[in-house]
Amino acid sequence: MSKRGGFPGMGGFGGMNINSLMKEAKKMQADIEKSQEELAAKEFEASAGGNAVTVKVNGQKQILELKLQKEVVDPEDIEMLQDLIVTCVNQAFKQVDDAQAASMGKYNIPGLM
Repeated sequence: MSKRGGFPGMGGFGGMNINSLMKEAKKMQADIEKSQEELAAKEFEASAGGNAVTVKVNGQKQILELKLQKEVVDPEDIEMLQDLIVTCVNQAFKQVDDAQAASMGKYNIPGLM
């Protein structure tokens, strides 16, 4: 047995040097930050009601643009328009979530997602 305790020949975590481990962690952090920046810059578009309502959002789930076709604006049926807008925005946000999951899925970090 080694005089310092522990197991002989294990020079760190599973034989991995702590400096090497830290270098890998920093590289992974930089890669994650880059992926997050790229996702934030992307734009996602969704529509509802046969393109009666269209929304464009960015990767930070901020609405950039909302378009309504004139024929969908009926003062007698506001509820339908509200439903179409909610559906459309939720579809766009789901696209962002899916892109984020795909982007972060390449990093195998337990508890991250």
